[in-house]
Amino acid sequence: MNFVRTFSVIAPLAIALMGPVLRAADVPAEGTVAPDFTLSSQEGKQVSLKDFRGQWVVLYFYPKDMTQGCTIEAHNFQADQDKYTAKKAAIVGVSVDTVDSHVQFCTKENLTFKLLADPSHQVVDKYGSFGGAVANRNTFIVDPKGVIRKVYVGVKPQPHSAEVLSALDTLEK
Repeated sequence: MNFVRTFSVIAPLAIALMGPVLRAADVPAEGTVAPDFTLSSQEGKQVSLKDFRGQWVVLYFYPKDMTQGCTIEAHNFQADQDKYTAKKAAIVGVSVDTVDSHVQFCTKENLTFKLLADPSHQVVDKYGSFGGAVANRNTFIVDPKGVIRKVYVGVKPQPHSAEVLSALDTLEK
């Protein structure tokens, strides 16, 4: 009985304190300029968002290399790579994993798009996508001028690439 009473008091307090970490309000809004950044890719090169000006960018944040959901999401983006290329859209993944982890993930899973390492959380923080220990599964579609046109929060890995391709079809019109 004591445990139930204690839990009923502590649980709402813990949720209230965590609220600011999880709020969608911290995520940049559609119609705003995408925060710029520079991070290292799996190739060991510095990559900036501004490098992609003139093309669409699918900027997706994911929790962890080599995990089931992240592998499914990455495989689907990779399988649809030609469709993204036809739409002049670059796929860029960001997690708090290291460059070495990205190298292993890309090698094992045959991924050819950019994965960027953000172990210091500078970019996941700018995009309201840091979930405490890992990045939240959020995606931002950035237009060729650098403006966020679509935001997905709490993405489901399996259908996501198809959702993004459909949104690009609508946004390009």
